[in-house]
Order: sequence, then C-alpha cells, then structure tokens
Amino acid sequence: MTHLPPPAEELRLLDTELRQLDARRALLLARRAWLITALRPPVAPPPPPPPVRRPETTAPRVQNVLLVLGGALLTIAAIAFTLVSWGRMGIAGRALVLGAVTLAALGSPVLLLRHRLRSTAEAVAGLGLALTVLDVYALHEVALPDTNGLGYAAIASALLAALWTAYGLALGGTRRPTGEAAAPARLTLRLPLPTALAAAQLPLILWAAAADAGAPVMTGALLVTAALDTAVALRVPVRSVCLVAALGAYGLGGWGSFAAGWLSWTATGPSAVARAAALLLFAAAVALAAAWRLPDTNVATWVASAGGLLTVAALGGVPRSSLPGEWTVPGYLVCAVAVLAAVRTRLPEPMRRGLALAAASVQAVAVVWALPPVTVALLGPVARVGRVWTGAPSTAREAVTTVGVPWPPYAATAPLVLVVVATVLAVAVRGTQWRPRATIGASALVWAAALVLPAALDIPYWAGMSAQGLTIVAALAYVARSAEPRPVLFLPALVSSVSLACLSLATEGTTLGVLAALTVLFAAVSGRSRLAPVAALAYATALACAVGASLGWQSPYIALLVLLVPVVAALLAARLAGSPARVPVEVTGAVAGLLAVGLAVPDPPLLALVLALCAVIAAGTAVREDRRPAGYAATALFVLAAWVRLACWGVGSVEAYTLPVTVPALLVGAFGRRKDPLTSSWTAYGAGLSVTLVPSLLTAWIDPDWPRPLLLGVAALAVTLVGARHRLRAPLVLGGGVLALDALHELAPYLVQMAGALPRWVPPALAGLVLLALGATYEQRIRDARRVREVLGRMR
Repeated sequence: MTHLPPPAEELRLLDTELRQLDARRALLLARRAWLITALRPPVAPPPPPPPVRRPETTAPRVQNVLLVLGGALLTIAAIAFTLVSWGRMGIAGRALVLGAVTLAALGSPVLLLRHRLRSTAEAVAGLGLALTVLDVYALHEVALPDTNGLGYAAIASALLAALWTAYGLALGGTRRPTGEAAAPARLTLRLPLPTALAAAQLPLILWAAAADAGAPVMTGALLVTAALDTAVALRVPVRSVCLVAALGAYGLGGWGSFAAGWLSWTATGPSAVARAAALLLFAAAVALAAAWRLPDTNVATWVASAGGLLTVAALGGVPRSSLPGEWTVPGYLVCAVAVLAAVRTRLPEPMRRGLALAAASVQAVAVVWALPPVTVALLGPVARVGRVWTGAPSTAREAVTTVGVPWPPYAATAPLVLVVVATVLAVAVRGTQWRPRATIGASALVWAAALVLPAALDIPYWAGMSAQGLTIVAALAYVARSAEPRPVLFLPALVSSVSLACLSLATEGTTLGVLAALTVLFAAVSGRSRLAPVAALAYATALACAVGASLGWQSPYIALLVLLVPVVAALLAARLAGSPARVPVEVTGAVAGLLAVGLAVPDPPLLALVLALCAVIAAGTAVREDRRPAGYAATALFVLAAWVRLACWGVGSVEAYTLPVTVPALLVGAFGRRKDPLTSSWTAYGAGLSVTLVPSLLTAWIDPDWPRPLLLGVAALAVTLVGARHRLRAPLVLGGGVLALDALHELAPYLVQMAGALPRWVPPALAGLVLLALGATYEQRIRDARRVREVLGRMR
C-alpha cells in the first residue's frame, strides 16, 4: 500500500521542493546571463558628441549695442551738421532741415512703439532729445547771440526739462485695466523723464551764476534743487526717475550742506550768521522730511542722522560768533543735547535712532576736542622724573607744562564738556544692555574732568595737588564700597596716582608725604582689586628710595631699605593663596629685589650681602609646597653672593667659585636618587661634577705649577673609583676622562722631548706598527668594546 502523509505534512514537503526548484532556476539563469555576456563581442563606446558652439552674447545685448551705437553716431552727425555745415545754408534751409529732423526723431518713437519696437524707439527718442539741445544752441547762435550765456542756459534748461517731461508723459502709457486680460499692455518710453529731471538740476544753479549772486544765494539754489529732487524721489514711482532724483538729492544736498556749514563757520556778523543758520535749517528740514517718508529703515536712520547734524550746526553757529572761542564746542554740545531730547518723542523709530546717532557723534567730537588738555595734565608731570626736588611751581598749570609742553588753547571749558557728556551718558542711557558700559564711560569722563580741572582753572600748585589727591581718595572709596570688585573703575585711580606721584617730585617733603599716603591708600583696598597690592608695593618701593635719598644714603645702602618690599611681598603672597593677586604681588616683589641688586652694584661687599638676603627671601618662599621652584633661584642667589664675596677677598682660585655650586648640586642629586632610585646618574651628578671638574681641567692645562694638576688628578681618581664602586656611569666617565686628560697634560713635556730626541723616521714607523697591531687584533677589540658597553649599560 502507498503511504500518504497528512495534508499539512504534504503541503510542507511541496513548499520545500518548490523553493529548491526556484533557487536552482535562479542559479541557472545567472549562469546563462554570464555566458551570454562572455560570448558577446565587445561594443565600442559611442563617440562623444561634437562641441556645440554657443554665442558669446545674447541677441538683446547685440540689439542694444547696435541701437546705442547708431543713436550716438546720429547724434554726432547732427552736432557736426550744426557746427560745421550750418553756415553753408540759408536761414530758411537751416531751420527747415534741423526742425524737420528734430520732429522726425521725436515723432518716430510713436510708430515704433505701436509696432512694439521699444528699444529702437528709445534710441530714436534719445536722438530727438539731443537734437532739441542742438536746436536751442542754434537758436542762441542765430537769433539771440548777444544774450547772457548763463542766463540763456538757465532758461533753456528749464524749457527743455518741461518739454522733455511733457514728451515723456505724452508717450507714457498705463498698464491694462483689471479684467481686460486680452488687451496687450501699451509700451512706454523710459528715457525722456529721467533726462528731463537731469536737465532740471541746472536752472536755479545757472540762474544764480548768471546773476552773479553771492555764496548764500548759490547755496540756497543748491539746497532748493536738492529739495525738489527729494520730493520727486519720494513721490514718483518710476525707478529710473527715482535714481536720478536720489543722485541729485544726495549730491547737490551734500554740496549745499557743506557750503552752508562753511558759511556758518566763517560768518562774522549777525546777518551772515542768520542766513547761514536758515540755510542749514532748511537742509535739515529736507533731510528730516525725507527720513519721515523713506521706507528703508537703515537709509532713513542715516538721513535722519544727517538732519540732526545739520540742525546742530545751524543752532550752534548762532552763538558762536558772539561768544569767546573756548565756548564754541560747548555751544554745539548743548545743541546736540537738545537734539537728543527729541529721542523721547513719538517720532518714528528710524528718525529717533538717527537723531540719537547725530547727537552721539557731536558728543564724541566734543570729547576728542577735550582730550589734548587731559593728555597734557596726565603726561606732563612725568617729565619731572628727571627734575627731582628742584622746587615747587606756583600754579597747577605750570606744574604740568614745566618742560615746555604748551597748554592747548581754548581748553578752559574742557572740564565742562567732559562733565556734560558724562551726565548725558548717565541719564540718557537706560537700557539694561548698555547701562554698565555707559556707567563706565561716565565715570571715566568725570575722572578726566577732575584731572584737567586744576590746570584749566590755573589754581595754585598745592590746591591742585590736594584736589587730585581727593579725587583718588574718592575713587578708591567708591571701589571699596562696591558690592563686587570693579577693576575697570580702579584704573582711573591708579593712573591719577601715578600723575600725582610725579607731581610730588617737586619738593622733598611733598614726595615723602604723597608716596606714604598712596602706599597706605592702595594697601587699604588691596582686597578689592588684584592691582591694588601691586600698586601699594610699587609705591612702597618708591617711598623706600625717597626715604634713603632724604637721609643722604648712598644707593647701596638704600638697597637694604628697598629689600623690605620683597620681604613684605613674600609674606603677603603666602596669605593670598588662591587669589588672582598672588602672582602679581610676587612679581612686584621680585622686581623690587632686582632694583635692590642694581642699587648695590657700586659696592661689591654690600652687593654680596644684598644677594644673600635675596636668597634668604627666595628660600623662605620655596618652603611653601607650591613654590618649590623658588629654591633654584635661592641657590643661584647664594652662589652669586658667595662669588661676589670671594671676588671682594681677592680669591682667584677657580675651585673656590665652583665648589660652592658642586657641593649643593651633589647633595640635591643624592637626595633625588634616594627618593627615586631610577633617576639617571647623569641627571643626579652630571651637572654638579662638571661645574668643578671642567673649569679645573681648563685651568690646569694653562697652569705651569704642579700642585693643581696633582690635586685635580687625585680628585678625578677618587670620582672614578666612586663611580666604579657604585657602578655609576656619570662619575666613572667624567672622572676617568678628566684623569686621562690631566695625565696627558703632565706627560706632554716629556713626550715632546722624546719626539725631539728620536730620528724622524721613528714616528712614522711607530704609527705603522700601531696600525698593524690594531688591524691584527680588530676582532678582539670589537669584542672588548662590546663587553665594556654591556658593563656600562648595567650600571645605573
């Protein structure tokens, strides 16, 4: 019987067979495709298509070039006909020809526009406009030769502008009405209207020139023309007309505004001042009106800024002619502050920004004007450094101009200018973003005003010193009472203190008192700024020098007094752990120590003492865990002190200078190897041994006596034996090398005598024998060298 599986099992078997058949079929199809590809002959790739030549320019560009060139040639021909061939024809013929050509040129664009040839119409219209200019010229030459040329040109330009405007409007069209989609748009000419506006720039200017009017009338003509251009630019929507109008408004407006400003600056009488002010106010009104209507906010801001500057120039020029020269800048500054008040009104935002920018610009110029007296008051006292204790001047101005620095003219009102600008910064700037910067700027300006005020008022010298000292006290008190450290506000006090210290050099008592007071003041606020302790130490150093000079001490003895500053700096730095002022304090102390060393140079014994004391201070600093590197400086200073002392005693032995370095270096190396046994002997002992052995060897080679080479040989032998005993490479190599060279030095005279006694053929023969011996035992030498290298490599 045939066994039939269950239906589910049978279905599973059938699916398995079908999957195997599909896999086999896919394999066979892939093999078949590969065989077909292998048997098919290779097909050559198709050749690349030939390059297509593209035109270098477009057809509309070619058309425009041809039309412009044709119009230009026709215009040139018309000019040549008018100027050259004019006299060969009668008056009727001339009028007929030129009139007919002009009418034909002006009428042809009508037909061309109907046939939608706009570019050609533009070119022919340009020719017609040029011909109208030639008609006007011909009319003047034939009918009106005796009229004023400038006056005729003014009238002609006005008539041409009107004619071209009418022509452009007549040939202008409107877009198709809404709903008439099928009606084609009417073409218009673009050239006549901007050309008419360009011609309209000339009538008023030429009229003023023809009337031989003065500068105010010519300036008025410029400004009125610019105002008309501004109105056209704001109201006419045609882009080309707006562009010409904008160029005229900016160009003629700028020219007229500059001319009005020059008239205001050079005006001497009330009438001249009033005329100039009226012109400037008219220009400002035009600019502000334009800023009101301009849609672009950035352009509106700059135009409003120009209007604000013109307003300041107009109002500030009125009192300038009647006030003294030093009140000129304050007058303009007051007008700028008045303009700034308009920022609080309901004007558009671009206008308010522009007016604020104009007022800020005037204030910036006023501050720059006030800087020269501030600079003289600040840097003038520095010249007293070379004239210490030569006597007190009589006034504060004399104190800052002693060395021939001139006091700037018109500087009496500089403090007022600075205070006004500082007040504006403090009151006007209320935004959270700019408020801190405005506060800093106002503080700096008030400080500058207080600095220059004594010299500006020319008060007595002692009063000026007192005023400057009170300013420093007030600034430091403000820094001390601040909720947080403000190094920016500390800087004016520091700069003023330097100027005050230089001013105090006039007399001995003043110098001592001022330096002592400055030391105490900056020490009192040392916790509020990292620069305060540095300033206190610097003034303490200057005070020490001044006290020593007052006592009549020589500079080496003053150095001992100056060393108190590094001591205080080291003690203070120990208490400033983690403070940003720690490193500046240490640097200041180090600089004071260098100053003490420099002062002690003329007296070598005292120099040795100063170096030793500096070494003690450095060693005390190195006691702290984070200042261990100061121990190197202490060692170097101790060595220098020892060398200077030995030089004072007249010691000439090299070992007396090198052994004080070698012994500490070897002790430090031994201590380092005890803490880290892996330290190389070159690192631990190389430098210490070289300091003594190398200079002694060099000295021994030029020493004719025998004690030094003998002692050096014994020391080198001892170093070699120590290195061999403890298997240390550095002592073994250095000691052995010095010992060999020292022995060679001792045997050199005998070798020279032996060489002189032997025949001349003996040295070459000996050299040959040596070479033969070396060649015969080359392999053995190589093995010995390898063995020595292995032994040295096992040493530490």
